[in-house]
Amino acid sequence: MTQEAMPATPSPEALAFRNGMSRLGAAVNIVTTDGPAGRHGLTVSAVCSVTDQPPTLLVCINRKAFSHDAFVQNGTICVNVLSPAHQDLSRAFARWTGEDRFATTDWHTRATGAPVLADAAVAFDCRIIDQQSRGTHSVFFCEVNTTEVAEGEANGLVWFDRAFHPLEPH
Repeated sequence: MTQEAMPATPSPEALAFRNGMSRLGAAVNIVTTDGPAGRHGLTVSAVCSVTDQPPTLLVCINRKAFSHDAFVQNGTICVNVLSPAHQDLSRAFARWTGEDRFATTDWHTRATGAPVLADAAVAFDCRIIDQQSRGTHSVFFCEVNTTEVAEGEANGLVWFDRAFHPLEPH
């Protein structure tokens, strides 16, 4: 399948789509990987459940992202769901500046070896079982090996209208 070149300037329809999508709130996550291609991570909001039999997530990553190929080569991914306390960490993983972003907080590993954020609201340790390409992104289907849910009250961090918004317990 060949890809058409993306226009240099987004069309009015693409701009309207982007503005519309900014109003679709989504959980903020740091996805991580480790393996032969090294340890990498980035901030993403395009994560959703596919099925619970077997537990499977869908994760979308821009193919131009610095760490994209590491996810492909390693075949592992951990989806670390963030809480309001993680805004600065989320910003750090959203950009690539060459610093060791993993050095700023505590991490451990589970079955796949992908980094698990020690105080994530929830962490899904997964193996990538399928990959599809669509436009600028790869869509990864990830089978969950383990789910690690934080103790205590659930707090979340949502990206909505191009800003962070905390979710507090009800």
